[in-house]
Amino acid sequence: MIVQPSINDYETLIHIWENSVRATHDFLKEEDLQFYKPLILNEYFHEVKLFCHKNSGSEITGFMGIADDSLEMLFVNPISRSKGIGKELLIYAIEQQKVKRVDVNEQNAQAVGFYKHMGFHVVNRSELDGAGKSYPILHMELKC
Repeated sequence: MIVQPSINDYETLIHIWENSVRATHDFLKEEDLQFYKPLILNEYFHEVKLFCHKNSGSEITGFMGIADDSLEMLFVNPISRSKGIGKELLIYAIEQQKVKRVDVNEQNAQAVGFYKHMGFHVVNRSELDGAGKSYPILHMELKC
């Protein structure tokens, strides 16, 4: 089930974010993870429209944030990976929220492959991420 979380869910979301990043972003330095964590919790969550996936026990297993037609974040709890949750969230984003774009860390090969598999293609590349750190970003768009 995909629903919008409440502000009371933000601690769960940031916990999922951190666990997911630790499992998939092995290129990220610990100090950078600690730099991004409060930004995401205190700023970024408030700048996007959040949606979360809940399992049959009403536990949040993944979430995404959308701004306009861009997927700004999508993270799945590592213990729930490979169960179709990311795909379900992304299909909802495309079909219900009209998402057409996503930015992804170039070094996160699993995510790049996932978005390519789901119909996105690279249209541009930035050397730096949105915070000016040297983590290259691939700008991807949905193929028409």
